Amino acid sequence: MVDPETPFQDQPCIIIPARFASSRFPGKPLARLKGAGGVERSLIEWTWRAACKVPGAGKIIVATDDRRIVEEVERFGGIALMTPSQCANGTERCAAALEALADAPEIIVNFQGDAPLTPPQIVGAVIERMREQPALGVATPVIPCRDETYRHLIADQAAGRVGGTTVVFDRHHRALYFSKNIIPHIQSADDGAADLVHLHLGIYAYRAPALAAYMASAPSALEIAEGLEQLRFLDMGVGVGTVLCEPPDGSMIELNNPTDAPLIEDELRRRDL
Repeated sequence: MVDPETPFQDQPCIIIPARFASSRFPGKPLARLKGAGGVERSLIEWTWRAACKVPGAGKIIVATDDRRIVEEVERFGGIALMTPSQCANGTERCAAALEALADAPEIIVNFQGDAPLTPPQIVGAVIERMREQPALGVATPVIPCRDETYRHLIADQAAGRVGGTTVVFDRHHRALYFSKNIIPHIQSADDGAADLVHLHLGIYAYRAPALAAYMASAPSALEIAEGLEQLRFLDMGVGVGTVLCEPPDGSMIELNNPTDAPLIEDELRRRDL
């Protein structure tokens, strides 16, 4: 377990929220995934390894409500912090972890626990945006949704599965809305139409005052309806800066459903991970 009394320096702290009782995939953080050479690791270890590669990051903490996840994190050499089971989402769990630390960092990064294919440079770009704009309370990355990922989202939607999150933003790259549906609606099926859709990557960088305001506010109706925590910031009038990144070479599929596991394993092997 991480020692809450250990002070932080000026590097961002990466927090990986990990909840055992996922409604769509119970026990998901402990799901086993095979990478290159048949190496098998838990989802939380694959994610932790990805977070360790983020440039400029300081301490990396897995925040969970389940001792089984703590034991797994400690087994592979990571550090973990128990947080209340009442946390409704990853942002609330990050806020709870922050309260337990003696010396809070300036920037807190929420690294989504089911996204082991997240490129470290994208997280680094979000951190850099926060450093460049001290008045910005929240930032999150988005990428153009290329054909393969767009087809995957369409297939999930047609099958009634909840897939990735899409986002629309204004000319200043401030988020207007996030949705589990595909937005904006594309009227034409012409090639390239998917370029109008931007995929939101479930990574956030916050400053402590933004997290405190979030916790002081009740969940919004849209947040509850969509199951997307970031909509509370928009409902509160707290701007969410989007960081437009180039799509990486390869898939960005998250482990939202058990059917995603083989696709993630294929990509791990392709990247020789």
